[in-house]
Amino acid sequence: MDTTSTPNSHTRSAKEDRYQGHDYYQLDELLQEDHLLARDAVRTWVKQEVSPIIEDFANRAACPYHLFKGLADIGAFGPSLPVEYGGGGMDEIAYGVIMQELERGDSGIRSMASVQGSLVMYPIYKFGSEEQRRKYLPKLGSGEFIGCFGLTEPDHGSNPAGMVTNIRDDGDAYILNGAKMWITNSPVADVAVVWARDEDGKIRGLIVEKGMPGFTAPEIHGKWSLRASITGELVFEDVRVPKENVLPNVIGMKGPLSCLSKARYGIAWGVIGAALDCYDSALRYALEREQFGRPIAGFQLTQKKLAEMITEITKAQLLTWRLGTLANEGKATPAQISMAKRNNVNMALEIAREARQIHGGMGITNEYPVMRHMMNLETVLTYEGTHDIHLLITGMDVTGINAFS
Repeated sequence: MDTTSTPNSHTRSAKEDRYQGHDYYQLDELLQEDHLLARDAVRTWVKQEVSPIIEDFANRAACPYHLFKGLADIGAFGPSLPVEYGGGGMDEIAYGVIMQELERGDSGIRSMASVQGSLVMYPIYKFGSEEQRRKYLPKLGSGEFIGCFGLTEPDHGSNPAGMVTNIRDDGDAYILNGAKMWITNSPVADVAVVWARDEDGKIRGLIVEKGMPGFTAPEIHGKWSLRASITGELVFEDVRVPKENVLPNVIGMKGPLSCLSKARYGIAWGVIGAALDCYDSALRYALEREQFGRPIAGFQLTQKKLAEMITEITKAQLLTWRLGTLANEGKATPAQISMAKRNNVNMALEIAREARQIHGGMGITNEYPVMRHMMNLETVLTYEGTHDIHLLITGMDVTGINAFS
C-alpha cells in the first residue's frame, strides 16, 4: 500500500475496484502464473454466473443445479488430480485459490465443488482400482456425474469410528444397510462414496450408484444456512452393492479421514473468499455511507473494525499459502490442516459479524452479501470437523495426549 496516497485516492480506488487492497502483503508475488490464471478465470466466472443469481437462489432455498456443468467447465472438480482421470493437473495452491474464489461467491457453491473433487473423485483416484478410476472419474470431472460422500451418521458425527452402517458378504456382492446424514449433493448425486463397517468390524469404502434397489436420498429442508446448496440423507435398506464397487486399496478410518483432510484444506482457503467479500462490502459501504456530515469510514471505531478485518484476512492468507507449499511437498499434516481450517473459518465468521455491524440495518437485507455469508459460515464452522474438534486435534498433536475420550 502506498502510504503517501491521499485519503481521497484511497476512497476512489476502493470504490472503483472491489478487489483493490485485499492483497495487503503482496502475496500475489508468491503465486505462480498458473495460480493467477486459474484464480482470475474462476473469479470472472463467479462474477458472471454466480453473483447475479445467488441472492435469489439463497432466498428461495433453491440449488442452482445448472452451475454444476459450469463448475466442471472451469476446472473446479478435482483441480489437483491428474488430467487423465478428469482432474485439472494443477497443484494444491491452485486448488486453494479456486476454492477461495468460489466461496467469495457462496459457501454452498464451493461445497458443490469441494465435495465432488475432494470427497468423491479423490478417494476413487487414491483408493480405487484402475477400472473404477476409468469408469467414474472422467464423468465426475466433466460434470456428467454428480457425487456425494457418505460418512456422517444421524448418531455419529464427530465420532465417525462409531458408525453403524454396515455391509455383509453375499457372494459376489455386499448387502449394505444404514443411513448417513447431512450429505451435500445427495438428492441429486449419481454416485455416492459410502463408508461402512464390514463383518470383521473394519471400515470399507464403496461406490453406490443411484438406482440401486433400496438406496434413497431424501432432501433435508428448513435450513437457514447453505440455502443454495442441496443437502440430504443417504438411506440403505438391503442395498446389493457389487464387490467390484468396493474401493480395494484402503481399509480402516485412514480412508475417510484422508478425504476429510483434502476437503478441510480446501475449506481453509475457501473461507478467505467469504471473508474478502464481507470485507469488501463493508469497506465500500463505509466509504459511501455518510453520518454526521462525513463517511462512516472516517470514524475511529469503523476504522478499527476495517483494520482488524484486513489484518486477520492477511494472517489467514499467509497461513494457507504456507500450508499449500507444504501440501505440494507432501508434508502437510492432518493436524496442520485442522489448525488452518479452524482458524480461518472462525476468522471469516467474525469478519462477517463485524461487517454486518458496519452495514447497520442494511446488513440484514439481501441487497448485501454479508448476512448470507454469515449464515453459511455457521455451517462451515461445524462441518468437516467442528470448531472444538479441530482444537482437540491441535491439542493432541502438541501434547501427545488424546483428549477425545
